Amino acid sequence: MNLNLYGFDSQWIAVDCGMMIRQDLPDTPLQVPNLDTARALGITPCALIITHGHEDHIGAAAWLWPRWGCPIHATPLAAGLLRAKFMERGLATDAIHVIEPGEALECGPFTLRYLPLTHSIPESCALLIVAGSHRVLHTGDWKLDPEPLIGDAMSAASFRAIAPVDLVVGDSTNAPTPGHSRSEGDVARALEHSIAACKGRVVVSCFASNLARVLAIGRAAQRCGRRVSLIGRSMERMVGVARGLGYLDDFPPLVPVSDLGYLPPDEVLVIATGSQGEPRAALHRLARGRHPTLELGSGDSVIFSAKAIPGNEILIDRLKGGLRMLGVTLLDEFSHPELHASGHPAQDELRTFYGWVKPRHLVPVHGEYRHQQVHRELAESLGIKAPLVPVNGDLIRLDSDGITLEARHPQPPCIISKNAVAPLPGLAGAASRGTHHGSLYLALSVTATDAGGWTRIGRLMLDASQASPLDEDAFSDWLDETLDSLRADTLSELRVALQPRLLAWFADHLRRLPDIHLQILAVEAPSTSDLD
Repeated sequence: MNLNLYGFDSQWIAVDCGMMIRQDLPDTPLQVPNLDTARALGITPCALIITHGHEDHIGAAAWLWPRWGCPIHATPLAAGLLRAKFMERGLATDAIHVIEPGEALECGPFTLRYLPLTHSIPESCALLIVAGSHRVLHTGDWKLDPEPLIGDAMSAASFRAIAPVDLVVGDSTNAPTPGHSRSEGDVARALEHSIAACKGRVVVSCFASNLARVLAIGRAAQRCGRRVSLIGRSMERMVGVARGLGYLDDFPPLVPVSDLGYLPPDEVLVIATGSQGEPRAALHRLARGRHPTLELGSGDSVIFSAKAIPGNEILIDRLKGGLRMLGVTLLDEFSHPELHASGHPAQDELRTFYGWVKPRHLVPVHGEYRHQQVHRELAESLGIKAPLVPVNGDLIRLDSDGITLEARHPQPPCIISKNAVAPLPGLAGAASRGTHHGSLYLALSVTATDAGGWTRIGRLMLDASQASPLDEDAFSDWLDETLDSLRADTLSELRVALQPRLLAWFADHLRRLPDIHLQILAVEAPSTSDLD
């Protein structure tokens, strides 16, 4: 959810304030960051700094900002989206200040410069944060795209000019991916080729915030003789704000959805939300035949110009099943990978970027643990110190000795319930006030490996009978991978390293978090003669 806090000389700033949709919970509520730790530590930021306008970077601001009341600094597109969110909740927008990419501002002891970069939404920026003698580059989300369609490619000279930096807090999302991410220009050409081959109605589903993709779809439709319509509230809002800022001046005229029935099928193209199988999104209603003005059937095509976000696979499969039952032809990331490009850097891009900014240290963020671990290993191969992989709630210190983990603070989830922020029932955790949602008992027999990690010996001893249903195979696979990657010299150190990751995994995979009882036992690995 991308809420980051930077402190220096007893003053703090917040960078981004995002939310996520809990599609594994009834009614798919919004989950927002928990501010209890910040409140307990006496942290109130003097400013909220926004790197770009994606929901996982701005979505919680309208809910959490009233607790701070501080100035908000954002580029024009993100500021426009924030204003719309604030007005929906009846909040004044005076605190939202526009800063252009490339400009700088001062906030208490912090000097911040917005450095433009390319991502899947315009005006994305990295932040150079200078405080005292320390220089930190917070990358946000980024990629190296030579043909971004909207905006300019990244300036190598701008980033070389800030080198060296003490620390990069860097995007790990695609760190395991070799090579270079695909350009939006390549995707635009692939979309036009695919749309031209379709016969009936065409629906293209993508993220509303990916304006370059929306523009590419609109241009392709126009060249293929199709009229364009939008379905989905977030899509309509995003296009409206972007047009007001001049980003979609050459976008074709829009046809109201209510008029699509008067057009021949081969002249219809709809850009719709819902690529992740969201039950309330436009594409889900189309797949169920419940859209009030548009029906899909045999001969029509749906193009998924978006990658499945991990955790959404079941919902997406269900959505695609419904479309297939209607006789719709599907084009997705598996059958046509050229129809999507990631907004995050692959390995060659990371190497290039770090060659520009020459960081001394790295804190790998974004993605899952395995992405961060690969990012860490890549950085160390380049001579960059990366001693830790953080988890939510970690308090990390940067000083003349490098980066160290100061403390770990558990982060119980909070959801938006009845128009207010509230702890998710059953996920507050026993450490805070006790739970009434069962108990889970886990005993591990482990031994150290020659590679420096740990491995389980014998079967997993897990009693989850009093807890929510659990996929034990998925948990076992995750646990083995995590144990192998943890570096700890003693069982107590292993427990300290493992426990917050266990809590995070269960919070993500169980509807209600039980009291978790963990026991770790050290045993010797069986020798070859024993096995014989």
